[in-house]
Amino acid sequence: MRSTAGSRGPTGTAARPEREGRIRRFSTAERMVHRATGHLMLLCLVTAACLYVGPVAQLVGRRHLMVTVHEWSGITLPVPFLLGLLSPAFRADLRRLNRFAVYDRQWLRAVRRRRTSPEARPAGKFNAGQKLYAGWIAGAVLVMMFTGLLMWFMGLLPFISRTSAIFVHDILAWAITFVVLGHLRKAFEDPEARLGMRTGYVSLSWAQRHHSQWLREEQEGDAAADTADRRMT
Repeated sequence: MRSTAGSRGPTGTAARPEREGRIRRFSTAERMVHRATGHLMLLCLVTAACLYVGPVAQLVGRRHLMVTVHEWSGITLPVPFLLGLLSPAFRADLRRLNRFAVYDRQWLRAVRRRRTSPEARPAGKFNAGQKLYAGWIAGAVLVMMFTGLLMWFMGLLPFISRTSAIFVHDILAWAITFVVLGHLRKAFEDPEARLGMRTGYVSLSWAQRHHSQWLREEQEGDAAADTADRRMT
């Protein structure tokens, strides 16, 4: 599946025309999944602060309401992801996130050596850091849901104490907070990346600079599709 605007999708139907000097990075479904997941994650973190950070809890009050919102925002957190599986573009990007290439190892080595030039950090559609973040946050959300359910339904697994579930839940909540803040910091440092998530399109120059391997794959895919079209005609 190719995400270049104006290219043919997996079903052979034409996508929207390409915007001049720009390339399609994310489909509408992918952007909606990201947005809904982000809002639910933010709701979880804010309500957690209202429950466990003393000054915030005193300022907000309404503890029962905060508990209810926190529980249900956590339970529904995987829903956007599950709905996103209906989108071929979303499934294709999951495969990308789940695959490490040779240039991803080169990207990690450049990070360790503090080399920041785009040539030293080649990347596909997602760089190695984004792949690690996606895998870590997915695992963390599953653990948070599991421990949260143990706290909510205390008799679910009697051999695991509620104290142990609370300890893991709280420690991981702090870890998620710092990781998400780091994610937001990187996003605010790259306006073009935010534009791609907001509109679905990024500039060709940005793609060439930060995701050259992805741009090459897109161009090769378009060339192969054009060759196949000519053979059919």
